[in-house]
Amino acid sequence: MQDTTTEIIRDTTPLFTNDTIVFGILMIALGFIFYTSSREEGFWKKFYGVVPALFMAYFLPALLTTAGIISPDWTSVSETGEASKGSTSLYYMSSRYLLPAALVLMTLSIDLKGVLNLGPKALIMFFAGTIGIVLGGPLAVLIVGSIHPEAVGGEGADAVWRGLSTLAGSWIGGGANQTAMLEIYGYNQKLYGGMVFVDIVVANIWMAIILFGIGKSARIDRWLKADTSAIESLKDKVSDYAKSVDRNPTLTDLMILAAIAFGTVSFAHFGGDWLSAYFTSVVDSIPKGITRNIFTFLDSSFFWMITITTIIGVLLSFTKLRAYEGAGASKFGSVFIYILVASIGMKMDLTLIFDNMWLIVIGLVWMAVHAGIMILVAKMIRAPYFFLAVGSQANVGGAASAPIVASAFHPSLATVGVLLAVFGYAIGTVAAILCTVLMQLASGA
Repeated sequence: MQDTTTEIIRDTTPLFTNDTIVFGILMIALGFIFYTSSREEGFWKKFYGVVPALFMAYFLPALLTTAGIISPDWTSVSETGEASKGSTSLYYMSSRYLLPAALVLMTLSIDLKGVLNLGPKALIMFFAGTIGIVLGGPLAVLIVGSIHPEAVGGEGADAVWRGLSTLAGSWIGGGANQTAMLEIYGYNQKLYGGMVFVDIVVANIWMAIILFGIGKSARIDRWLKADTSAIESLKDKVSDYAKSVDRNPTLTDLMILAAIAFGTVSFAHFGGDWLSAYFTSVVDSIPKGITRNIFTFLDSSFFWMITITTIIGVLLSFTKLRAYEGAGASKFGSVFIYILVASIGMKMDLTLIFDNMWLIVIGLVWMAVHAGIMILVAKMIRAPYFFLAVGSQANVGGAASAPIVASAFHPSLATVGVLLAVFGYAIGTVAAILCTVLMQLASGA
């Protein structure tokens, strides 16, 4: 029996499994990227003129994972055939500790009036992204089903459309909405891992494309005939303020910045855990059904942590602590963001694209529809690439990646990504249910 198990279960242990070592490798990779991207002439100057540094911060860790040097999770098989699971905690660390720290540091100098003056295009593009996901699912089922019917088949709890409902929840809201859809439609949990796999692969491919496009945003904006004046005005105003308070930070400045960042992290986790526990009891008191599942995002501690962090950052921007932007607040926030980007990139094994190929094809067609609708709407309303990129990631990536994309344009814009992502949590389950009904019809179930 042991021999059979050993043959079926493949040992996927990477070369390095110790988080301390893996973190050091990621930091060396980031250091290499920033050193080479700072070169003013030669090959690297030309290379980064085509490939953005932020994309490389995502892609290089993905290559290390693909090569088997590091991995987000793995299976080890002993000589006796016993299998054990292993995983890294680096993504959890960067998303739960460094992300909220980055958000409060980047929000410290926010010009809230300037953000509001960006107008309705951010919301329009967010909803265009949501519509793209809602329509993309059934269109992908129709297109792929016409080519390979078995890819969208299945009966009862094994029906593919039930599994795809979890992708709709994830790509409009987030993890809490994804879990809600799993419960609503009762997909076979033994097959659920395949859908999580598609989620990771397709969402990460799309994020890579978004990051690559940031380096070409000026050219894209010209093609879209976009009006970027409000965004540029906000960036200039924040940059001018940063220059007016710029100073060489003292040790006291650095310690106060650390206190602001990680004190906020502490309070956000405390408040997030308390509110999550409170709303869990509230949601559990609602009779089982769609109504209960619509509000399941309220029992997510991550949702409350991000919300509390953003509120604290905005409130602090009205105090004298705002002047700590001159001591490098947003620069330290950017360091944390790049570490998060590297830990997200580490989750992508490029060889896995060829596993579960038809499910991947469904996901890629689905994302292509989402992208097509967003580009069409952006062209119609002349929305800058910033709104397209952030509106898309607020849907597909959620609160973990939307601020990454927003801050790549300017640190002061990170809050825009957070606000849209939080909104996605609220509508995620309802929109995903609509998408699933359409996918069920498209599959002929």
